[in-house]
Amino acid sequence: MAQSVTNMLKDGQEYMKTWPLRRELYTLFPDCRVVAATRFAVRFMPPVAVLACATLLNTLGTDYLPQALAVGAFFLSMPMQGLLWLGKRSNEKLPPQLSHWYQEVLTKMRDQGCSVQKPKHEPRYRELARLLKTAFEDLDKAFTRQWF
Repeated sequence: MAQSVTNMLKDGQEYMKTWPLRRELYTLFPDCRVVAATRFAVRFMPPVAVLACATLLNTLGTDYLPQALAVGAFFLSMPMQGLLWLGKRSNEKLPPQLSHWYQEVLTKMRDQGCSVQKPKHEPRYRELARLLKTAFEDLDKAFTRQWF
């Protein structure tokens, strides 16, 4: 299923907002590091791009305008790369072992009385992010400690 770039960017933004940045998850999922790096890039790379372009043009002159624009485009592309990766990741199906763990956590949360989404037959990382966010927000630390 091919997605357009704009849909992947939107999915990446939604996934970035949904994924819980918790210390327990950093060793298990690369998503935490990508989300943190993408948030950093979204915040700081546009000013860095402008500063780099201005510095190059001020130092070397307008003869180096193409190089300055290339450097600026590079810095501006970094947040988009992270968002594209997150958008692609959010639509990937969970591997079998992780899917089984997802079903276990979902069942235990339902037993505790949490309102969780309907179980999916083939969950994706998007559903896992929502489930983990709900688990860390609604359940106490003693209950979530058994999973990590």
